[in-house]
Amino acid sequence: MIHQSEHARVQKLNLGPLDNCVYVVECLETGQGVIIDAAAEGEAILEAATGIDISRVLETHGHHDHIGALDPVTAALRIPWAMHPADIDIAGRRPDEELVDGQEIEVGNLLLHVASTPGHTPGSVTFAIETVAFTGDTLFPGGPGATRWEYSSFGQIMDSIEQRIMPLPDSTVVFPGHGAQTTIGSERPDLGRWRKRGW
Repeated sequence: MIHQSEHARVQKLNLGPLDNCVYVVECLETGQGVIIDAAAEGEAILEAATGIDISRVLETHGHHDHIGALDPVTAALRIPWAMHPADIDIAGRRPDEELVDGQEIEVGNLLLHVASTPGHTPGSVTFAIETVAFTGDTLFPGGPGATRWEYSSFGQIMDSIEQRIMPLPDSTVVFPGHGAQTTIGSERPDLGRWRKRGW
């Protein structure tokens, strides 16, 4: 699936046994890009990135199903990978670059904004660029991601969604870590129901 705006192009790949979403984001003016969540099937990711000057792999969080193709992809492209340091223990490895809240990453002429959105994992982040947001396993169509682990928190993930993701414009397209995309405007009316539901 391809989503394109005036300045950016997003390729969405569904890969691996858990149907993970992998995104290749490209600045149309410069041909520079990044890969978000090198989850699985490295050869498919590399094929999608052909002809794009990829600078790094960005990870929304450290769960194994989101980092499974890191080694073949980064080795083939000779690029670093980045993740929030709070997920180092979960990932079982240290990133080449550590992401921080409020960071801005240049992708050609585009600016990708990093927002800390813990709850699913301590180091979960959301990436926003132009009219799209990559929420990992923090926000899906119909509610927040799972918080069944000892390091997870339902209250925290809801705070992250309300305070860091929902302020984005209604038209922002949400690309999650699995499944279909949605928009901020489609999900915002259900925040109270999610809180009451409690999962």
